[in-house]
Amino acid sequence: MFPDDYEKALHYMIWGQWDDLLVLMVRTRDHFLAKKIECFLHAFHYPNHEASLYVSHENLLHYIDHAHATTTKTEYYV
Repeated sequence: MFPDDYEKALHYMIWGQWDDLLVLMVRTRDHFLAKKIECFLHAFHYPNHEASLYVSHENLLHYIDHAHATTTKTEYYV
């Protein structure tokens, strides 16, 4: 697990730093996080429906929350 990636993703989402979020998507080793970021950025840049943007935003937030909550402190140093 990579807790710093989750904290960075949350920070970039809150402050609307889409370029940094894209860089994080490419550099993270968490493939699920990368896919969630990809879906969100795609929905943000190519909005077909506002609902799809909302759903992808919520999916990314839920994944970040879940991954951060299930990461234990012992995994921080691995």
